[in-house]
Amino acid sequence: MGKPSRDKGARFEREIVAIAQAHDLNAVRVPLSGATTFAKGDVVVSNDVDSWTIEAKKRAAGFRTIYRWLEKDCDLLVIGADRKAALAVLPLADFFDLLAGRHT
Repeated sequence: MGKPSRDKGARFEREIVAIAQAHDLNAVRVPLSGATTFAKGDVVVSNDVDSWTIEAKKRAAGFRTIYRWLEKDCDLLVIGADRKAALAVLPLADFFDLLAGRHT
């Protein structure tokens, strides 16, 4: 991975930490983006009850269809592949509101 890609990923991870902290959650970037045995993932977010390991991916246009589906006036997108568990996709701020106990 080149330096511009690493920098883009690090900026995105810092953005996630800042958003989580703005929702009164504990959040830290994982050293070396989980490339050690210390911790996995890119960011760890926690509240008083749970801790969540987040793998962060930023693409210029790679997730365009997912955004288009979410913009159809829904709160949550559920996607799935054959023989795989379903995945829930929602705006990050909504997820952090849920963790902070503030989602309406």
